[in-house]
Amino acid sequence: MKKLFLASILMASFLASCKSEKKEATTTPKPAETAYVSFGEEFTANAPLTKENMRAKFENLQSGDTLAVSFTSTINDVCQKKGCWMKLDLGEEKESMVNFKDYGFFMPLNSAKSEVIVHGKAFVTVTPVAELQHYAKDAGKSEEEIAAITEPKYTYAFLADGVRLKK
Repeated sequence: MKKLFLASILMASFLASCKSEKKEATTTPKPAETAYVSFGEEFTANAPLTKENMRAKFENLQSGDTLAVSFTSTINDVCQKKGCWMKLDLGEEKESMVNFKDYGFFMPLNSAKSEVIVHGKAFVTVTPVAELQHYAKDAGKSEEEIAAITEPKYTYAFLADGVRLKK
């Protein structure tokens, strides 16, 4: 009885697997999506900001603010040890320092000058004059060099959870 039951189960599964239906793919990749290699989390970037628009957003951020955003830019520089950070051009001699969420992914070492779309959180860090002067003193700078530090340093920072690198 057990053998007959097992045989009928096997026969039913065999017949079900032989049933052939042709299913055609209903979605085809968009040309824009295939022009990029993805790193980190997948994201939808229907209308990423331009680097100029992103620079304007950074200029309006205050220390402590964050902005979830996607933007396009060109890579100025990449960490040459592991690809664990990159600097993106924002135009007008400004750039954004990009790190990767939880060091979950790295960029190719040869990706400088490539176009990217980044997705994540933008924020501004401010290093006060006193702290900059302290660092200069620790670095052995002269009294004149230390006294010349009169402005805080603003860093346009970005924590990317996903990056698309143009092929």
